Amino acid sequence: MNPKIIVFGNEKGGTGKSTLAMHLAVALMVRGLKVATIDLDAGQGTLSRYVANRASYAQRTGKEIPQSLHTAILPAPFQDADDAELSKALGNCGDCDAVVIDTPGHDSGLSLAGHSYADIIVTPLNDSLIDLDVLAGIDPIKKIIARPSRYSERAWKAKQMRARRDGGRIDWIVVRNRLGQLDARNKRLVGELITALAKRIGFRVAQGIAERVIYREMFLDGLTVEDLAVLKTDGQLVMSHVAARAELRSLMQALGLPETKAAWMASAAEPLSRAYQSPNMSHAPG
Repeated sequence: MNPKIIVFGNEKGGTGKSTLAMHLAVALMVRGLKVATIDLDAGQGTLSRYVANRASYAQRTGKEIPQSLHTAILPAPFQDADDAELSKALGNCGDCDAVVIDTPGHDSGLSLAGHSYADIIVTPLNDSLIDLDVLAGIDPIKKIIARPSRYSERAWKAKQMRARRDGGRIDWIVVRNRLGQLDARNKRLVGELITALAKRIGFRVAQGIAERVIYREMFLDGLTVEDLAVLKTDGQLVMSHVAARAELRSLMQALGLPETKAAWMASAAEPLSRAYQSPNMSHAPG
């Protein structure tokens, strides 16, 4: 049984890729799944430091918390070498239930290779017109989509690469983050533009997480909101922790990820619940 590969990608920094990747990995491990994490942005290494902080916390406190099988990969001089290195790392994850991959916030051969192995691509997007630029150019007068972005073209190429490699399909989900920071008019406009672009180039849209301090303050210990429920760090969870866990659970449901180990195993051999549908080629990027 092959592990499900979940890739977090966005060619813009500060969107919460590494934070979401770690929270999702831990959420799966807490549910009894064996998870591997791969950091393709090893130069910056946010996910790698998160994983290392987690291991240090467990050693320092003696508390048993699940750990992922982690690999960090630096870019190679040639794209074929990037693909070979990643393929080798994935080959070592054969007994895992899931692999969570974090990619660089810039265009690279290694990032494209990572995207092309995905079963699910998750693109966190700060919910603003500025950040929407990562997916499409917007006509400033008409407030409509002028053209897909370079990243959208790369995601499209990754889908083609995956189809050629093994006939597999990629489910691409754009996650709208930090909704509360926008006024109603801008929020509505961003929503309309994302919906139009989703139909044009073939992705789904999900609600993400709010801007909460809790997501940042646990980084030094390598913990997540799922750990707080298990460790009962402060005696009991405050409302912000409960809300954060609910957001994460909703995101897992949007990604089509089962809530239990038994449900995961039952669905592992089935196609994605919302399989990617090829968009109209006349509107495809490029």
